[in-house]
Formats: sequence, C-alpha cells, structure tokens
Amino acid sequence: MSTVPNQGAEEQPEAFCYQVNGSCSRTVHPLGIQLAIYLACAAGILVTVIGNLFVVFAVSYFKALHTPTNFLLLSLALADMFLGLLVLPLSTVRSVESCWFFGDFLCRLHTYLDTLFCLTSIFHLCFISIDRHCAICDPLVYPSKFTVQVAVRYILAGWVVPAAYTAFFLYTDVVEKGLSQWLEEMPCVGSCQLLFNKFWGWLNFPVFFFPCLIMISLYVKIFVVATRQAQQINTLNKSLAGAAKRERKAAKTLGIAVGVYLLCWLPFTIDTLVDSLLNFITPPLVFDIFIWFAYFNSACNPIIYVFSYRWFRKALKLILSQEIFSPRTPTIDLYQE
Repeated sequence: MSTVPNQGAEEQPEAFCYQVNGSCSRTVHPLGIQLAIYLACAAGILVTVIGNLFVVFAVSYFKALHTPTNFLLLSLALADMFLGLLVLPLSTVRSVESCWFFGDFLCRLHTYLDTLFCLTSIFHLCFISIDRHCAICDPLVYPSKFTVQVAVRYILAGWVVPAAYTAFFLYTDVVEKGLSQWLEEMPCVGSCQLLFNKFWGWLNFPVFFFPCLIMISLYVKIFVVATRQAQQINTLNKSLAGAAKRERKAAKTLGIAVGVYLLCWLPFTIDTLVDSLLNFITPPLVFDIFIWFAYFNSACNPIIYVFSYRWFRKALKLILSQEIFSPRTPTIDLYQE
C-alpha cells in the first residue's frame, strides 16, 4: 500500500486524492460544510480530552478516590483521552477530506493506536464488571479479594494484551503471508486501509462480542443480587446499609457506561463484519457515521459520571475553584454526604 503520489496522472485533481493512476476518489464538500464538520469534530475532541483529563486528575489527586475501582476508571479515562489526543485529529481530516494524506507509516501507526485504545477500553469495562460483580455478590470478601494490587494487574493486562495483539497483526507479515487469498485487491492510493480488511472484520467481531457477553452476563447477575439486597436493606444497620447502597449505585452507573459502550460500538462492529462478507458495500458516509458514533463513546463516560457520581461532581467543583490549591484539599472525603 502506498500513499505517495506519482507523476503522469490524467485524472482530475479535484475528484481524486492524488494525481496518479489508481488514486482513491475524493468527495469534495462545500467550504461551509467542511468548516462545520471540522468545528463539530474539534468540539467532540475537546470534550473527550478535557472530560477524561478531569477524571484522571480527580482520581490521582484526591486520596479518598484511591480505590481499585477508581484506578480502573482512571486507566479507562487515559485510553479515551489518548484516543482524543492521538487518533481523532487525523480521523477528522480523513473523514472530512475522504483521503489519507499522511503516508504509510502514520497510517499504520494511526490504525495501531486506534485499535489499541478501543480494545483497551473494552478490556477495562470487562474488568470493571468483574470488580462490581465481586463487590455486590461477595461484599464480605471483596475488600481482601479485589485489592489495589489486583487492580494494577488488571490494568497491566488491559494495556499489554491489546498492545501485543494489535502489534502482531499490524507489524508482522504472518497474517499477510497466510491470507494471500484475501489480498487480491489492493487499496487505492490515498486510503488508509489494512491489507487484510476481510479477515480483520471477522477477527475483531469475537474480540468485541465475547467481552461484551461476559459484561452483560455479570451485570444481569449483579442487578438480580442488588434487587434482593434492596429488599433486605431494612434489616441492616445504618453503616452497612449506606455501604451497600453506594456499591449498588456504582454498579448501576458502570452498567450504564457498559450499555452506552454497546450502543455506540455495536453498529460499527456489525457493519465491519457484514462488509467483509459483501465486499465492502457500505457507503463511505455511512461508514464514517458509524465510526464517529463509536468514537463518541470516549466522550460519554465523564458525562455519565457527572450525572451519576456525587463524588465526581464535588471533585469537579473543587478542581474548578481556588480550593484546589489548599494543602488540605487532597485529603477531603468526597464520599461524605
């Protein structure tokens, strides 16, 4: 695959990415529409980066938030923030211009980071589901079973496994040598497509589907147990009742986050699978809508926390005020009513 233009092309430059034979066709939008799309994407990127930066800073700064669950949330926010910083700007140009202008090296790196951060997100959501399952279903053993050290191991796995998996398929020739029958059609010049698109579509579907199946199964069990606990809440003393209520609240909020993740990513994942069967018939505009709908998920989690977590609202208020400079601020108990 090459995106370096050659000389001697006879195609009209305004209709193609490059003036070469085999260049990708280019959709030319009116200037006003281009500017509107760029501004909308820039706003989305800002919300993604700043929102997740608040989560990272809040969990890092306030000692009351140094819990296993919140460390997983911090790592998830890092993945979403890096997606906004390193992936979405180039994705914006590709979507608006309908061409890739940044060369082969950046194409492969962009695809690597895109896949890495998205897989890291789903791994972390799966681990958070396991954490919530343990907290709700085994509350007595949870403090000793799911410690900070355990959370750190989950975080390392959530980054290392996707990094190695993605690097294997993008930076080795094993797949390309073994799948020559899938590689008969080379991408046009000016695209940023993997050479093994069809195989990639089939491969990524179970990578998405099985963690989602685990999350759905765990949250079904969580809500069954939480409902039973709510019926027994009057028999508990006040402190135990408050702790149980807080754990159920966290489980509900993170369940919403998982549901939003599924809603955002399912259309793109299904389209990728179906496209691999039907020789990529999805129109570019529809594909861009699906992929940006999936990207939108990275901006959703901080918004969910604002509406669901009292501690996050309190942390946000302190961060945005002069109280953040007080030496006692890091030790404030954000969970206190």
